[in-house]
Amino acid sequence: MPAEQSVQDKVRAYLQGKLPAARNLTLSDFVQTAGGWSHEIYVFYANWQEDSRNVTRGLCLRKDPGVGLLREISSLKEQYRVLQALEPTPAPTAKVYWYEEDPALLGGPFFVMEKVEGEVPNPWSRAGKQAYAEAARRGTLSRSFVEALASLHNLDWRAAGLDFLGAPGPGKDFALREVAKWESLIQQSLRKPEPVLMEVLMWLKANAPEAKRLAFVHGAYRTGNLIIKNDAIAAIIDWELQVIGDPLYDVAYVLSDLNREGSPLLSCVVEREFFLDYYQQLTGLTVDLDVCRYYEILYMMRSTAFWLSASGLFAEGKNKDLRLARTAYSVPVVLDMAAKALGF
Repeated sequence: MPAEQSVQDKVRAYLQGKLPAARNLTLSDFVQTAGGWSHEIYVFYANWQEDSRNVTRGLCLRKDPGVGLLREISSLKEQYRVLQALEPTPAPTAKVYWYEEDPALLGGPFFVMEKVEGEVPNPWSRAGKQAYAEAARRGTLSRSFVEALASLHNLDWRAAGLDFLGAPGPGKDFALREVAKWESLIQQSLRKPEPVLMEVLMWLKANAPEAKRLAFVHGAYRTGNLIIKNDAIAAIIDWELQVIGDPLYDVAYVLSDLNREGSPLLSCVVEREFFLDYYQQLTGLTVDLDVCRYYEILYMMRSTAFWLSASGLFAEGKNKDLRLARTAYSVPVVLDMAAKALGF
């Protein structure tokens, strides 16, 4: 009986079908990365000969393992379509090549995109915080951080073909839709009563703000989801939570203490006043800090939903990633932050 093909062999065979003119196709530096909580991610170089030339192309493959933390909230096909739509725009993103729905090839849907060269320092680590702090002192990365976010919010999302994401209705619809989305994940994941969480949900429903403007929103814009090269944002990554909605949803995510863990810098890389001033200058928007406070509390609820889902998948034996087991300890920490934010 022939030995089962490795993932690398299967990927090489798939690429050979997509690159019929490629001769002597090989893959090198094939690695499954530790980053990413919802998808399996492989990075590698494809090498081949074509028209008497040696060709090397860096590639990245994202695969749906079927037990992602966001369950049905996140769609790999949607991510692919979003990146396709963003390619001709000013937003710094990776170029996508192929999407494959058939799970028979690798055990789940996947897509292949370019491997953007650069680094993604871990903002939760001491070394990562130090790298971002040093970059902030130089100044260039702080500006690039704001400019990349503004490039998303200034985008004509209808002209870019992103209307397939669906637009919320007027008024409070966007905020209420986000609350309902994450409440559904909580309902799938909750294993015991969480009174503070229920109180937060009730507050969010009763205090939803009206969206003054709709924009293309990343949903998780922070360091750790940005590839950096030469003190600039080379690519925005982690396209799992994008939505058409209130741009202040992204602004609040940057402002959130959840994304800096003790650093005096927003997202460990930019001064608060500079971020607000430069963002408003680039977008023409006025940042309403009361609305941002609402979204910051929504993010606390969302983080709780995320950690409940993560720890639940591990406890149920559906996902063996040991990082998920640790997330159970994050739930009371975030709920304590939410309780204090509401004045409990």
